[in-house]
Amino acid sequence: MGPVRRRLILATLLLLPGAAWAEVCDKERPGWDGTPVGAFGELLYLLQTPVVLVLILGTALAIRFRSEKGGLAVVVGWSIVTFLTTGIGRTDAVRAAGIAEGCIGSPALFIAVAAALSVGVVLYTAPLPRQKSGE
Repeated sequence: MGPVRRRLILATLLLLPGAAWAEVCDKERPGWDGTPVGAFGELLYLLQTPVVLVLILGTALAIRFRSEKGGLAVVVGWSIVTFLTTGIGRTDAVRAAGIAEGCIGSPALFIAVAAALSVGVVLYTAPLPRQKSGE
């Protein structure tokens, strides 16, 4: 049982993230400090990207001026950014290695925030129902 156990331990150690995967995190997230990134950390990271900051500004303007066309543009923008963020349909070995290493977290919370903002913009900028003048 001794040699078998040693081989299993060595095989397990070879499967753990090593120096080769550390390069992935240096490329994907240069400022990563080594702590695992969760959904909230990924949300904060994604909210700091320039495209999302422009979308936040556009969302604020669409809500402020109650613009239907502006709201439509912002919702389409949020949809595109969410699609590109999650990488649906993309088999990227670098991203998968970053997730395994812990420097890339789950984008689920970011998707939920983007969806909530989109639903709120659609509901708020929808045209108001007109009342009949005779009633």
